[in-house]
Amino acid sequence: MIDKVIEISRIAGEIIRNGFRKNISIEFKTNASNLVTNIDKKSEETIINFIKKNYPNHSVLAEESGEQMSDSEYCWVIDPLDGTTNFAHGLPIFSVSIGVQKNNETICGVVYDVMRDVAYSAELNSGAFANGKKIKVNDNSVLRESVLVTGFPYNVAENPYNAMEKFNAFLKVSRAIRRLGSAAIDFCYLAEGVFDGFWEVHLNPWDICAGKLIVEEAGGLVTDFENNKINIFSKQILTTNGKVHNDMIEILINN
Repeated sequence: MIDKVIEISRIAGEIIRNGFRKNISIEFKTNASNLVTNIDKKSEETIINFIKKNYPNHSVLAEESGEQMSDSEYCWVIDPLDGTTNFAHGLPIFSVSIGVQKNNETICGVVYDVMRDVAYSAELNSGAFANGKKIKVNDNSVLRESVLVTGFPYNVAENPYNAMEKFNAFLKVSRAIRRLGSAAIDFCYLAEGVFDGFWEVHLNPWDICAGKLIVEEAGGLVTDFENNKINIFSKQILTTNGKVHNDMIEILINN
């Protein structure tokens, strides 16, 4: 199945790449920060049609069209364009994220980094890969030497979970913080050792599903802010190389 997931991720990615910096139509969802474009919709439609053709009985949970549930033990969790704001503004950092769950456990996931043409993939208990080359998290254990990555929710003005205070606290104790605008890419860059830690709140299942598995299969750790196990519906995400996890939890709890 992983080969099929990679295949459709790349097909959707080509649609996105061909639409980049072209005349696109933009709509607003919950507020002016929460965008959707015609390319998001075209990518999602293409992915869902692929699933219906190859796995007609499988359920689908997708960002733009919602749930299409069946009695199947399989469910595809889809973000057809993760990083829509970047895409709409001409910033070339966005991805396609597809995870497949069996009985509510993610068994495979793919994040296609569109403009870099890199397909990050993982199957349960089989390791994580970038274009077929095995990847793993880094070995840094010093928070002061860490490069972290985060994002802010669409309701950041309400400052959920003290998001701004936590950001300021990490600024003071890390080497640097980056804000890329695609949570799926954040997961993958951590999985291949670029980042040491990633935290965010109010992510959605399609932001988390594939990336979480890729990090875990690369040797990383994914929990909530209090070190509890999470699922794709959790609203607090902390993922690290495992070596700076406890230090980051201390910051998150105390700020």
